[in-house]
Amino acid sequence: MNKGFLSIVLHAHLPFVKHPEYRDSLEERWLFQAISESYMPILNVLEKLSNDKVPYRITVSLSPPLLDMLGDELLKERFSAYLETLIVLAGKEVTRNSSNPHLRSLAEMYRNRFTWLHKDFNDKYGRDLISPWKALESAGTVELITSAATHGYLPLLLQKESVALQIETGISAFRRTFGHTPKGFWLPECAYSPEVGPLLKKQGVQYFVLETHGMLFASPRPRFGFHAPLVTPEGVLAFGRDPDCSKQVWSAEEGYPGDPNYREFYRDIGYELPLDYLGDALPGGHRAPTGIKYHRVTDRTKDHKELYEPISAGRMAWEHAGNFAFWRTKEAEHWEGVLGRKPIMIAPYDAELFGHWWYEGPMWLEGLFRRLADNRNVKLITPGEYVQYYPLNQIAQPASSSWGYKGYHEVWLNDVNAWMYRHLHYWQDRVLDACKKQESARGLKRRALDQAVREMLLAQSSDWPFIMKTGSLPKYAQNRFVNHLGRLGRLLREISEGAIDPVFLNEIENRDSIFRGMDLSKAYVRAASGWS
Repeated sequence: MNKGFLSIVLHAHLPFVKHPEYRDSLEERWLFQAISESYMPILNVLEKLSNDKVPYRITVSLSPPLLDMLGDELLKERFSAYLETLIVLAGKEVTRNSSNPHLRSLAEMYRNRFTWLHKDFNDKYGRDLISPWKALESAGTVELITSAATHGYLPLLLQKESVALQIETGISAFRRTFGHTPKGFWLPECAYSPEVGPLLKKQGVQYFVLETHGMLFASPRPRFGFHAPLVTPEGVLAFGRDPDCSKQVWSAEEGYPGDPNYREFYRDIGYELPLDYLGDALPGGHRAPTGIKYHRVTDRTKDHKELYEPISAGRMAWEHAGNFAFWRTKEAEHWEGVLGRKPIMIAPYDAELFGHWWYEGPMWLEGLFRRLADNRNVKLITPGEYVQYYPLNQIAQPASSSWGYKGYHEVWLNDVNAWMYRHLHYWQDRVLDACKKQESARGLKRRALDQAVREMLLAQSSDWPFIMKTGSLPKYAQNRFVNHLGRLGRLLREISEGAIDPVFLNEIENRDSIFRGMDLSKAYVRAASGWS
C-alpha cells in the first residue's frame, strides 16, 4: 500500500507575442526557444514513457495565449525557419571547432538536436503541437488544465466583470481546443482572492493550485496543512504547493539545476561570437541566445566555467531523480503517520524550467517517473483524481496570496508598475459601457467591439508588470501595455463616432489575433450580467 500521493503540475505559459510587422523579432523567439527547449522535449519524454509502458500521471496547464500561438500559421512558419537557421549555425560550429574534439562533439550534439526538432515538428507532428497533448490526455496519462484568458493578475483587476471575463474566456478557449471543460484551473501567478471561487465554480472547474501560505492561513486553519486540499465555500478544491518539492527543484541556492555538472544557462555563443558570423541566427542583428551553450555550471560563484559533459549531466539527472523520489518517500511515510491519512504532495512548476532554464530538466522528469514506477510508497496522481481516494475534505476559505516575492502582490504592484492600474481600471469600465450600449451591433462595428475587448485583455496580462519589475525588457512591456490601450481607445472613439477605419481594424486584427472568432464583446456583457 502506498503511503502518499505526488502530483507534478507543469504550467506552460508565455505572453501573446506575434509581430507580423517585422521579419524577425526577439519576442517571438521567446516562443521558439520555449517550444524547442521545453515543450517539445517534454512531449518527447512523455511519449517515450508511454511507448515504454511506464505508468505515470502528470498535470499540464496550457495557457490560452500559448495555445493560440501554437495554432498560428505565421508563427508555425517562422518557428520552422528559426530551426533551419540553427541547423546552419550548428553546422558552422562543427567546422569551426574541428580541431577541438570536445567542442566539436558538443556542436554535433546541437546540430543533431536541431535537426531532430525540425524533422519532428514538420514530419511527425505536421506542425501541430496541440494534437499530441490531446493524444496523451486521451491515453489517460496527462490531465490538461488551463488558465485565465491572457494570464491577467486577477486580484488587481478589481472590476469583477473583468475577472469573470478572464476566467470565462480562458476556459472557453480551452473547450474550443479540446472539446471539454478542464477539471483544474491555474490561477495566474497562483494569485488567489476570494472572488475567484464562485467564478470557477460557475464554469465547472473542480480545483485550483495556490501558494503554501494561502492554505496555511485559511479560515479556519487547515487540519492537514498543505498535505490535503481544502474545499472553498463554493465547493471548489484548493491544493497548496508543497514547499519541499519546490525548494529541491526550483531554489537557486539549493535546487538541482545549480549542480556543477549541469549546463550553464548564461553562457551562449549568441553573446560571445562575432555578429557577422552569427548572421540570421540573431534577430535583427541584436545579441540574443541561440541555445548553443558549451559550458557547465562548474561553480556558481565563479566566472570560470568548464566545458559541458552530457554523459555526466545525464547521470546526475538520474541521481537527482532518485534523490527526489527518496525524499518524497520519507515525506509520505512521516506525514501519513502524523495525519492518519495519505498526504498529497503538490509540486507545481513553470514548464519552461524543464529544458529552457534547466537543460537536463526533461531528463530528470523522465528519470523520476521511471523510478516511481517501482516505488510502492509514493503514487503519482493528478489533483483531479484525488477525490477518488478522499471524497470528503475540510471546508475553509483560503487566504489571499500569490507565489511571487513575499507571497502577495508586490511583484505586480510596486514603484515601477503601479501607474498601469489606474489606466487599466479606467478603460475596463469604458469598454464594458461600450459593449452594453452597442450590444446589437453587427458587421464592422461588432468586429471593432470584439477587437476593443481583445486589446483590453492583452493589456491585462500579468507579464507586462512582471517584466517591468524584473527589468528584463521593461521598454517592450511598457510599449505593449500602452499600445494595446491606445488601440483600444481609438476603436472606442471610432465606434462612438460611427466612423470605423477598416484598414486600421484589419491591421490590428491580424497583429493582435488572439481568440479570433470568439464573441468577446458579448462575453463581456454576459460576464457583467452574471454579477448584476
